[in-house]
Amino acid sequence: MSEINVTPLVDVMLVLLIIFMITAPLMSHRITVKLPTANPKTVDTGPIEPHDLAIKDDGSLYLDDIPVTESELKAKLVVFASQTPQPELQIRADKGLEWKNIGKILSDAKAAGMVHIAFMTTGNGKE
Repeated sequence: MSEINVTPLVDVMLVLLIIFMITAPLMSHRITVKLPTANPKTVDTGPIEPHDLAIKDDGSLYLDDIPVTESELKAKLVVFASQTPQPELQIRADKGLEWKNIGKILSDAKAAGMVHIAFMTTGNGKE
């Protein structure tokens, strides 16, 4: 009766064992790098909500639907700019508003350190 010859199988297994015995110690020699430590107290809060700044045609300012003066807005922009991650400032300006008023707000936001600024528009000709 014909039996399976396992000698070649044993030979292959011994060769693989020898290869792994030689290469395993070489894998533990790595380049030493000082890794930063993670702060376990830091929690990812997810995306931060943007702040909505509405500017009416008479120049009145509304931050998140609350009326604010220009000096209050400057103070709040400094607070927003210091947050990490920095929230986005979304500007909604009346269609009839002069561009110099928007430019003043933009320069105040830049001076405060805001980098995420967006303009909001309406689509399809809706007011």
